[in-house]
Amino acid sequence: MSSVIPYGRQEITDEDIQAVVSTLKSDFLTQGPAVAQFENAFAKFVGAKYAVAVNNATSALHLCALALGVRPGQKVLCTPNTFVASSNCILYCGGDVEFVDIELNNFCLDLDLLEKKLSSAPKGTYAGVVAVDFAGYPMDFRRLRKIADQYGLWLIEDACHAPGADFQTSDGQWHRSGSGEFADLSVFSFHPVKHIATAEGGMITTNSQKLYDQIKYLRTHGITKDPKELTRNDGGWYYEMQSLGMNYRLPDILCALGSSQLERIEKNLQRRRQIASKYAQAFHGLPIQCPNSESTIRHAHHLYVIQTDRRTELYNFLKSQGVYCQVHYIPIYQQPYYIEKYGKISLPQMDKYYSKALSLPMFHAMTDSEQDFVIAQVKNFFQSATLSKESTP
Repeated sequence: MSSVIPYGRQEITDEDIQAVVSTLKSDFLTQGPAVAQFENAFAKFVGAKYAVAVNNATSALHLCALALGVRPGQKVLCTPNTFVASSNCILYCGGDVEFVDIELNNFCLDLDLLEKKLSSAPKGTYAGVVAVDFAGYPMDFRRLRKIADQYGLWLIEDACHAPGADFQTSDGQWHRSGSGEFADLSVFSFHPVKHIATAEGGMITTNSQKLYDQIKYLRTHGITKDPKELTRNDGGWYYEMQSLGMNYRLPDILCALGSSQLERIEKNLQRRRQIASKYAQAFHGLPIQCPNSESTIRHAHHLYVIQTDRRTELYNFLKSQGVYCQVHYIPIYQQPYYIEKYGKISLPQMDKYYSKALSLPMFHAMTDSEQDFVIAQVKNFFQSATLSKESTP
């Protein structure tokens, strides 16, 4: 067992290494066939029509905001319980963000509060919503789509935690995160701690050909060589920059790694769900709130977030034992940049969640002995605390 157990860690196999080596020996290191192969395979996995690979999920979010036409002064609603990139993408385009509190049963954006906020504002106040499938919990995007349509909003689904997550609707149908059924655009991350690791990398999925075409251009400097799109043609070398785009491409080397990792994602999802189930059983009876288990969702379990009144003490104790936990997330509105921009904000459910949240180690390469050690140390902490309390006169 490793001397340190992190909250997340990548797994690289011999097959992954061979896929990268084969690409290194090929004619293309970037802008070659491995990109389209990864995009097509990923689109098929989530059930979307189109997928665009990019260099990281932050770039993916930025491209989404650009493609949806976010402009200075527009207001967009966002969950505060996410990494700062989810809302920063709106600021990059000059837009403004307002936060909606979270539900305490799944830590995602509270749709009741969202509806209340929208109904109390003049129609047209907000342009769109950025919602996050937090920790791998698939939000009810069908309901969110109905709300968005009622108020004329676009939807970005930040599914960075949730490849392979599904939710079931009242008609018995299962819907996959990122499938494009409900969100205009969905975003995934391939950071090393995620389900698929390409070192850095991201993917955008959509069912809209218009948005797909826009994002492909924006990903590569806003340049096209398509003869049908050109305003003139000086020869076979000719290209045109028709919009202000970025260089957000993902190279073939990393796409080859992503395709290799994607081949075993179902196995990795199963392993994460096994780990989550074992944690829940082991912690039964302890003063810990474990993530909800619901029959109408298939959780992707990027994170395993518990809640405890003794979060800081438990964090410090586990770290002293070589178990490196993390807190996901510090409310975005508590970041100094956001305080300076919008002033001090308090959302009671998010504040309550943050005061108790702790992410325990969760990664599909986690061994049974590593998890057993984490469980034993958590139990040791609470048992020691109980004994200390009982011995106090």
